Amino acid sequence: MSALDSTGLREHSHPELEELRRRTSYTAGLGVLDGEEILYVDRARSFRREQTEAALDPQPGSRLPVHCTAIGKLLLAYLPEHEQRELIAQLTLTSTPQHDHRQAGLRDELERIRRDGLAVNDQELAPQLRTLAAPVRDQTGAVLAAVNLSIPGASTPVAELVDTLGPQLLAAAERISANLGYRGDDE
Repeated sequence: MSALDSTGLREHSHPELEELRRRTSYTAGLGVLDGEEILYVDRARSFRREQTEAALDPQPGSRLPVHCTAIGKLLLAYLPEHEQRELIAQLTLTSTPQHDHRQAGLRDELERIRRDGLAVNDQELAPQLRTLAAPVRDQTGAVLAAVNLSIPGASTPVAELVDTLGPQLLAAAERISANLGYRGDDE
């Protein structure tokens, strides 16, 4: 964590996470890839009752499997192809009632994530928990982290969550990226 603090990632992202939480009322988080896991760097917790009662409440420093989290899948999607293949080959993929995790299916999903710029976790890690994630880029344009929203409950269709929350999440990721020196594709 001290290495991450020294990069300024938390410093540049925390105000945006707080603003994203305020705008959406959901928990906003930031994570990085660390081997076969994601490492939560920062979180701005929701004050929603269902969010505070969630069985899964990772804190900064918490680690979760890469293949069944929106942050992890997004970061996998943006790895160079050879690194992505090597990492996927190392994973122990476990399926859930909601999602069939196989290498071919995961690769297809990663292609879609890279195309759309947004990752979704639909109850893959925990029942009644959905998450969305968007890429955070450094000054060179490389994806170094992902910002996410944790959405408890499964009553709202995923497509509706993507339509309503996706633009706010992408905007927050863009602001964090700009704070880190990224100036967009036009540079």
